[in-house]
Amino acid sequence: MIIVTGATGKLGRRTVECLLERVPADRVGVSVRDPRKAQDLADRGVRVRQGSFDDPASLVHAFEGAEQLLLVSLDRIGEECVTGHRTAIDAAVKAGAGRILYTSQMGAAHDSHFQACRDHAQTEDLIRATGLPWTALRNGFYASSALQFLESARRTGDIALPADGPVAWTGHDDLAEATAAILAEEGRFEGPTPPLTASAALDFADVAEIATRVTGRPFTRSVVPDDAFREQFLAHGAPAPIADLMLSIFAAARNGEFTAVASTLAELIGRKPATFHTQLEHAWAE
Repeated sequence: MIIVTGATGKLGRRTVECLLERVPADRVGVSVRDPRKAQDLADRGVRVRQGSFDDPASLVHAFEGAEQLLLVSLDRIGEECVTGHRTAIDAAVKAGAGRILYTSQMGAAHDSHFQACRDHAQTEDLIRATGLPWTALRNGFYASSALQFLESARRTGDIALPADGPVAWTGHDDLAEATAAILAEEGRFEGPTPPLTASAALDFADVAEIATRVTGRPFTRSVVPDDAFREQFLAHGAPAPIADLMLSIFAAARNGEFTAVASTLAELIGRKPATFHTQLEHAWAE
């Protein structure tokens, strides 16, 4: 059995779909907070069980028989995130999982400027400490985040954001396909993988040029001071911790934490990963 958590979320769901192209449905199980949202998977022969990161016993039941468990990182920050991951890791040990795979990030480090990367580093430590075989999928920074940052620029033509640095913006579809490939070929990576990234690292000046080519209208890149950017977030009703989190992405990018580019993702999926040009084109066509 290959068990996937968060299978109704963006990355988890796409990974399950890719996995079902590689292995029989009766070898795939999912752990989801609301099984009703995974009814279509159950109809296709996938084992669907309710599992909550706030209910350890439910996770032990959901992980039963897992030769491999894919732990999709929680959409939480700081201690709340790490605590949830710890609960899942402990449940995996109790359930007798053979291997734990975790959706980490390319910049995972205890001294990262970005809180999420510090959370990933702590989670990797917890998995390593179990003594089980494990793999940390060092995913490239999700391109969907860049697309969110571009929403206002889509209207104004001005990409007004804090100073940044090159980031290997990487698509969910490519990462899901690579994850499924790793799950279908057990033991391919031990510990952290090389960075699973798109083929180029881009800063927002590069993105402005791409947006210009995609749309045929001019886009500019303006640098907003960090304090002003934070105030803008707060003025739109964002809690201070979220404003600080968003700002820390730019600090980490300036520090070169997301610049690494590797061929590993392309090798896993058998083709070049989608470029940011393609992803922007598709997103804005919608």
